[in-house]
Amino acid sequence: MKPVDLCKYPSSWFAGGTDILSEVVISSRIRLARNLAGYEFLPCLPAESQRQLQDRIKEVLLSIDLGEKVAYIDIDHASKVERTLLTERHLISHRHATANGPRGVVIAEDEAFTAMINEEDHLRIQVYASGLQLHACWQRINRIDDTIEQKLEYAFDKKLGYLTACPTNLGTGIRVSVMLHLPALKMTGQFDKFISAARECNLAVRGLFGEGTDATGDFFQLSNQVTLGVSEQQVVDDFTDNIVPRIIDYEIQARKTLLEKKPHALDDKVQRAIGVLRSACLISSQEALYLLSNVRLGINLGRIKDIPLSTVNELFMLTQPAHLQLRAGKMLDPDQRDTLRAEIIRNKLSHN
Repeated sequence: MKPVDLCKYPSSWFAGGTDILSEVVISSRIRLARNLAGYEFLPCLPAESQRQLQDRIKEVLLSIDLGEKVAYIDIDHASKVERTLLTERHLISHRHATANGPRGVVIAEDEAFTAMINEEDHLRIQVYASGLQLHACWQRINRIDDTIEQKLEYAFDKKLGYLTACPTNLGTGIRVSVMLHLPALKMTGQFDKFISAARECNLAVRGLFGEGTDATGDFFQLSNQVTLGVSEQQVVDDFTDNIVPRIIDYEIQARKTLLEKKPHALDDKVQRAIGVLRSACLISSQEALYLLSNVRLGINLGRIKDIPLSTVNELFMLTQPAHLQLRAGKMLDPDQRDTLRAEIIRNKLSHN
């Protein structure tokens, strides 16, 4: 597998489901942060030791049965556009893409599993699924983690749990997160409900591409911040049974409000979006996400019936800057990207 192989189709977990929950919850992710016993944390680890650590973890990950084919990509030797593509697909973090030194990533064929080597911690494994499937993610990543631990000794303390480079990950080292689409809360001026609920539950809210990114296109990543003093199962259960259903209900009620009290404003926003997307000659990535978000809402509420949701989900990912450049086989300046993006969107939407 090479990064260029990924630029022509969306990740499997981004396809979404067909139920009402999947209209709001795009995907589920669980990440575990781990470090190996006998090694210093990365900021204190010499480059040669980092390379030895990378090779050791890579060998183990490629030798165990992960349930499907996997590939290894050497991030240190990947081009900037290849690294950007991997962040656009949520396979590596922005930190992993922009750091220096020996580091890599193991990626499963369907992209539902990735393992970053030498990111902030020695090893960060991630499992993805479409819609709200945190229990399934937990079962899978727990099995993988146990398998890895049979071959590698993790840094662990009886009182503190798994030892991590950042104290906020101490304990379980788990990050549970969901990607949410919340356009109606924005349109009805009720977005503060979401933020208040997140703060009450001590949760982190980030943009579409994780830490340090804006909430473009009304997409948000919601994740836990407490990892010490609670079990992994407790965190997963709380997200699945309490936190996410509460936010889904806020968004669904806001959508009902739009349909009942502001149908003309809703239709105007949706139809303007589809009109621009079907006719524009230049579209930036920010504008595309915003307009596609409105179209997605229109499809979910039955205001647009001639465009499959799968087409919109595909365009969200495939019109990102690195995807466009790798697909074109050359570097593109911003105007060239905006032109190609608009052309791809017009062609896709004109077939529906």
